[in-house]
Amino acid sequence: MDANSNLKADMYLMTNARFFLGHHITFLREKLTGMHDSKWPQIFSSELKDPSNIQIVSLLAGNFGIDRFMIGDTGLGVAKLLTCGGAGIWTIVDWFLIQDATKQKNMEKIQSMI
Repeated sequence: MDANSNLKADMYLMTNARFFLGHHITFLREKLTGMHDSKWPQIFSSELKDPSNIQIVSLLAGNFGIDRFMIGDTGLGVAKLLTCGGAGIWTIVDWFLIQDATKQKNMEKIQSMI
């Protein structure tokens, strides 16, 4: 581990920590500091989903499954669309769970690049 890798990892995590769950941060720091320099442009240019924006979409259009489509859960999005958000119950549950689901999807995306 060199100082440059530590600096890049810290900079990335300071600017993007809100896109990940708290327990993912230490794991990400460890992986990012040991990562080869050729992968940094891909990591820095990756577009992560903002959990706050997904939360707003869930509150406004959760019955139609748009929130699930936005984070890449196409199957759940279709199921939510066809059941009108599980008669509204699934929609209400997603109001509380969609931010963590978004952060988990962001973690999966970054892990696939590392």
